[in-house]
Amino acid sequence: MSSTINMRSMHIESVDLNLLKALEALLEERHVSRAAARFHLSQSAMSRTLSRLRQAFADELLVRTATGYVLTPRARHIQAELTEILPRLRNLVTEENFDPSTANGLIRIAASDYFLAVVGSGVFSAFFEQAQGISLVVEPVSPTTFEDLERGRVDMAFVPTSAPPRMSRHVLFTEDHVCVLAEDHPLTRDRLTPADLGAYPHAGVAAVESGHMLVEAHMERLGIRPPAGLTVPYFAAAAAAVRGTRLIAIVPRRLVGLLREPGLRVAEAPEQFPSFDYPMLWHPRLTGDPAHRWMRSLLIRAGADLTPGPDIGAVQDGPSA
Repeated sequence: MSSTINMRSMHIESVDLNLLKALEALLEERHVSRAAARFHLSQSAMSRTLSRLRQAFADELLVRTATGYVLTPRARHIQAELTEILPRLRNLVTEENFDPSTANGLIRIAASDYFLAVVGSGVFSAFFEQAQGISLVVEPVSPTTFEDLERGRVDMAFVPTSAPPRMSRHVLFTEDHVCVLAEDHPLTRDRLTPADLGAYPHAGVAAVESGHMLVEAHMERLGIRPPAGLTVPYFAAAAAAVRGTRLIAIVPRRLVGLLREPGLRVAEAPEQFPSFDYPMLWHPRLTGDPAHRWMRSLLIRAGADLTPGPDIGAVQDGPSA
């Protein structure tokens, strides 16, 4: 079966190309009400749009089942094609005269709370100053993030783990890890050892790949097997959770400079823990998209403006963790 949209039963003249964005939302959401909300339409208006699309494509597209809507085989092929076609159509219309101050639309990114904390202020101020008509949606990184990039459900992601080689990437900055402990934790040295990390439970952060903690690969490589501990979805939550416990949270260094939590102290991670790159990832089909290029330029500038994370002495002397 061909992977391209079958045009045998329709003519391009009979299709309102403005419907393609609505079709994209319906196929992604698989829910009329949610698709309507994305377009600020009523449910009845989106239902009428779905009827027009079914007539134009001579296919049901979405079929209601006991557990919700599912895509027809043809709808799945159409969805794959739209991830390539819509960015090209946007380029045709906007490439020569893209101006963020007059543009409108929606940009979706997937990022952690840590990334937003260290880069967000530098990006958000420029974004909303330059582009008052573009909405920005930030979603948490999840096990489906790479698939979301592939299918066009998000425009870019920030994931410091191995990404599929087909994704385009740009390293925004380099980071390393530090350890956050309770102020009265039995470990008092300024730099922890692998043995220290193996002796106490951890407050870990779930990462995008198979739910593993971001630093788990480092600990496995070093043969570190800590006792059962805590796993949370956010770095700030991991750092806050250690107060009054024997937990150890291993977090990115720049995060501790932003925390203002009493009852905590910071130690260097073992020397064997390497620094890591923090990349921006996107699908190659968006490389030439003018809005995407503009957004990437804001993020690249924000990454370049970051100062190094604080050293342990500076952190311990201040009120922050």
